[in-house]
Amino acid sequence: MARSSTRPTSRDVAQAAGVSQAAVSLVLGDKWRGRVSEATAERVRHAARELGYRPNLAARNLRLGRTRTVLLVVPALTTEFFAGVYTGAARVAAQNGFGVVLYPSPEGIGPARDPFASAQAALDGVIASSMAADALTAIRGDQLPLVMLDSDPTGNLGAATVNLDIADGVRQITEHLLGLGHRRILHLAADVPSWTFDIRAKELATRMAAVPGTEVRTARAPISVEGARTATEKALTTPGPRPTAVICDDDKLAVGAYKALRRLDLRIPDDISVTGFDDLGLANAIDPELTTVRLDAELFGERGMQALLAVLEGQEPQSGDIPVHLVVRGSTAPPRAA
Repeated sequence: MARSSTRPTSRDVAQAAGVSQAAVSLVLGDKWRGRVSEATAERVRHAARELGYRPNLAARNLRLGRTRTVLLVVPALTTEFFAGVYTGAARVAAQNGFGVVLYPSPEGIGPARDPFASAQAALDGVIASSMAADALTAIRGDQLPLVMLDSDPTGNLGAATVNLDIADGVRQITEHLLGLGHRRILHLAADVPSWTFDIRAKELATRMAAVPGTEVRTARAPISVEGARTATEKALTTPGPRPTAVICDDDKLAVGAYKALRRLDLRIPDDISVTGFDDLGLANAIDPELTTVRLDAELFGERGMQALLAVLEGQEPQSGDIPVHLVVRGSTAPPRAA
């Protein structure tokens, strides 16, 4: 079948396949089942391929009231974790004809200006981390189809939530350290008001409370190396028995803890063990390499985008938290005998 020099239209496809334009629209919109036969659908698809027909997405989107654009709201991109979330979300979006716009909401600076004259008019939906939830009201994103990442599944914000199994990650860390014989723990907690960090603290307290003779002290720090170093030094120079392990809410906090321990002439893991959370690239770059919980950031982004697509189509998103895995490296060992 010869191809025309001009852009083929749905009418051309209909004529080539011997069907109506309505049938072409049903088949190419994947809404033909129960309306036209399989043989007719295949005839339409074959004619479209032969003609090199591509739907006019702009016109289609106007009819559907869609821009096929999604906003991903995350904290400032200070680690590769949220870059991975974006990569996963953008991959699924592209497979479904959507684009993803990043909207960083840097802590301490406040949300950036609305990137659109009217977010509601310019977007089909929003995917947001709970760490950046405050930005939603600034862009009226909470009034759009919304999927929350790392967020309380019993909360009212969002049509769906997608979570990593953070509680299980804390369980794996705690069981690892308890199994090595640690009983005095310093929890270097992220000083960020967020569900995901609340879960870490609650799960750690629950796990440790179930074992007699254990103690958990908490030091809070901003998610920065220097903030973590200062908080760790202060916590370890206060009176009382020294903790034998430091559980950090984030790998970046663990790097700060490393710096503090070296300044205090404490060896890792001989004098004190350290664990992280995320398994960022720096976990392999520090010495000794960091025992940490691996979070699949790209899968997290993929699941977030899949959930939003399901919401947009009026379907039920996939349920169940994404598994996480403890990676044991050289920063943990049994405590020294008292």
